Amino acid sequence: MEVAEISSGLPFATEAGDVNSLGIVAPATAAAGPPDRTNRPIQLDTYVAILAASAIAGYLAMRYLLDLAKSAADIPLCITLLFGGGYLLLQLARTVRHGEWGADLLAGVSIVASICTGEFLVGAIIVLMLSSGTALEIAATRRASAVLDALARRMPGVAHQLIDGQLQDVPLDRVTSGDLLIVLPHELCPADGVVTEGHGGMDESYLTGEPYAAAKAPGSDVLSGAVNGESALTIRASKRPVDSRYATIMSIVAEAESNRPRMRRISQRLGAWYTPLALAVATGGWAWNGDPKRFLAVLVIATPCPLLIAIPVAILGAISLAARRGIVVRNPLALERIDSCATLIFDKTGTLTFGRPSLTEIVSAPAFDRSEVLKLVASLEQYSRHPLAGAVTSAAAGEGLTPEPAESVSERPGEGLSGTVAARYIRVVGRKSHSTPAELPPQAPGLECIVLIDGRFAAVFRFRDEPR
Repeated sequence: MEVAEISSGLPFATEAGDVNSLGIVAPATAAAGPPDRTNRPIQLDTYVAILAASAIAGYLAMRYLLDLAKSAADIPLCITLLFGGGYLLLQLARTVRHGEWGADLLAGVSIVASICTGEFLVGAIIVLMLSSGTALEIAATRRASAVLDALARRMPGVAHQLIDGQLQDVPLDRVTSGDLLIVLPHELCPADGVVTEGHGGMDESYLTGEPYAAAKAPGSDVLSGAVNGESALTIRASKRPVDSRYATIMSIVAEAESNRPRMRRISQRLGAWYTPLALAVATGGWAWNGDPKRFLAVLVIATPCPLLIAIPVAILGAISLAARRGIVVRNPLALERIDSCATLIFDKTGTLTFGRPSLTEIVSAPAFDRSEVLKLVASLEQYSRHPLAGAVTSAAAGEGLTPEPAESVSERPGEGLSGTVAARYIRVVGRKSHSTPAELPPQAPGLECIVLIDGRFAAVFRFRDEPR
């Protein structure tokens, strides 16, 4: 079973050995093996393709428009074969040294054969197809990682720290757990922490994938890399910036980028048997006819030129189409393996639904008033980034209930949402988190959460989100 690496998260790419603002060093080398052609500088393959195309156009113009001698018209082709062909042959030689017998090898042998037989135009065309296909492949990989580069540029270089009542700018590497930091309006949060003063909102979409601002109050958790709203917040750092969730994401993706598996194109997988067979047929044709051009002719025909260009074009098109539909393909290798995938893993229900859940039913305990419970829960949910929070606040607004301020808001993974509203302690948890299931009504289809007020069961909230 293959698992395709396709996600809605944001990758990160950096030059090998670079140190970013969080002190994370990108690995300088990947595992030993054949060179990854998709990691070449894009300029080289692009320049070779431009050189080959220009040389071919120049040859045709000089030979048939200006009616110059073939020896003069061959000059730009010879330059292309010398520099561009030499560069490609060097890369292919490194690949062969590692035991790779891909179909690209036929193109390399064709280039050498064209030089030996004086068919420079044929060699230049092979150079053009080989270099342009690789350039497109690199472009596809770069496009897949372009969104991640934005994540790397989002980390601030300094934090505003409260020291003896004075606000001072300090480098991130001097921030430690327990420091009081001020996050100014529209500023990036420099570290994971907890709000101690202020009410506002933060845009965490780059980190959570949820396309809305999460309200913040004293007790709310904040994430490094989130964009603060219009109000300044005082936070107490819970981790050093280098240990934050943001830094962890960057480190994981940086490692994935540096150790990315090589793309095994269809043409390369064919090479195990196709390349030796084509070379044998070409050699047989030369031996039978005695003309070395027959060897070149067979190789040119056998070179899978459509694959050299069509595969990268298809990959680039697939990545672009997926991006327009909200899907980020981190590794183009997944596109070639996706037909063998037997399992798809989704990280959010919103991936399969419209992401607009609605509150459909409130089953309250006899000792609690339905409207009062809804108002208290909405007062707490206005500070939550959970997908169901918006459904609760919308239902309260629809019934004319005005939320009240909340204090000591906490929302930790697996522990639900809790906080104090109007001197009453509210908890919103899942059904499995409630220790006395005998109090609960029978479970209904769809989503639901349990509301506890001052430790007592108060209500069950039931939701529905339409599937796509």
